[in-house]
Amino acid sequence: MTRTIEVAAPHRSVPTDEERRIALRRMKRLALSLLIVAAGVFAVAFPLQDDIPWMGFVRAAAEGAMVGAIADWFAVTALFRHPLGLPIPHTAIIPRRKDEIGAALGAFVEDEFLSDAVVAGKLRSMGVAHRLGEWLREPANASRVTQEVSVAGRGVLTLLADDDVADVIEQLARRHLLEPEWGPAIGRVGARLVAADQQRAAVDAVLERAESWLSEHPEAFGSMVSSRLPRWMPGFVGGLVDDKAYREVLAFARAVREDPHHPLRLAIDRWLAELADDLQHDPAMIARVEQLKADLVESPRLREFAGEVWGSVKVSLAASLEDPSSELRAGLRSGLIEVGSRLASDAELAAKVDVWVTDAAAYVLGKYRHEIAGVITETVERWDPTETTEKIELQVGRDLQYIRINGTVVGALAGLAIHAIATAVQSLA
Repeated sequence: MTRTIEVAAPHRSVPTDEERRIALRRMKRLALSLLIVAAGVFAVAFPLQDDIPWMGFVRAAAEGAMVGAIADWFAVTALFRHPLGLPIPHTAIIPRRKDEIGAALGAFVEDEFLSDAVVAGKLRSMGVAHRLGEWLREPANASRVTQEVSVAGRGVLTLLADDDVADVIEQLARRHLLEPEWGPAIGRVGARLVAADQQRAAVDAVLERAESWLSEHPEAFGSMVSSRLPRWMPGFVGGLVDDKAYREVLAFARAVREDPHHPLRLAIDRWLAELADDLQHDPAMIARVEQLKADLVESPRLREFAGEVWGSVKVSLAASLEDPSSELRAGLRSGLIEVGSRLASDAELAAKVDVWVTDAAAYVLGKYRHEIAGVITETVERWDPTETTEKIELQVGRDLQYIRINGTVVGALAGLAIHAIATAVQSLA
């Protein structure tokens, strides 16, 4: 199986404003030098053209070069400022129409770059999910994302006010735990557990604990029975009675634990079933449960509990996010690698994610396209006209100087051609 290796394009360094300024000055000097040369040639050729015939062609070329250079200098300068400081109409176009240019640029970006078709087509062609998967499956990248998420998580924990979070926890507890009736819900769950014999595990645990406690603490049984015998009974009789009673209770607890069909077990099952039914249908039982719930709601302990819950969660989260070897960060890291591997290898899943990303982008653009493009318009409007002119001139001014240079050359050729044609026509006449 062949594997395509993508080679990143070489990084192109962007010139700084100072570098652009130096290049602009150099081109301006070059364009001005050509104008000065053309003027010098014209100054020499003009007085000699009557004595030296071919000097007429030189004069015409120099004259055309000066006209072209001056005309293009005027055109280029008029974009950014008033030529020679004179308020000539339709000059200083950029500073005068800065806001209009910003609005037009924003509208152009909105219509041509942020349209649904353009964005959706670009996202579909990029294969966002596959690229993300290939990137995330690398452990170093997953660790980097985990680190950034941990930093962001610690920042969020720092910003959250403890009282506000406690209020939210308390409100959620009241809405989802305390507002619904408890009795019917508890009864339904209990009825299902009893019907499935799942209560037996709890009963077994209680009986085992009771038998173990009795075996380990015979002194707790003490003189529970003998203390109730008549005083005239001999003391050793009371001891025998106490010992007999203790052994009988221990044997009874062991028998109940070992016999799944013991009458006490069956009685407990019937009592649990009746309790579950009463919790669902007996108004008196439901009212008693609701009263217990109301007492809990009114208790200040609920607010304390909410604060304690958030405090414990916050401390635990902060410690886990801070520790690079914590289970939370390790789990997040391994989860990211797993997600990356699936996105990179599962074409169907990647296609679904691409559809989700495209739909999300289309929704955001459809709702906020104008606001996004409006950032350009508002930014340009806030710029100072002089600063705006300088920024734009630094970006394109160097290239515009070629217009002046080309105008000088084209003007010279045009002047030469016109003079040659005029001379030819004159000679023929």
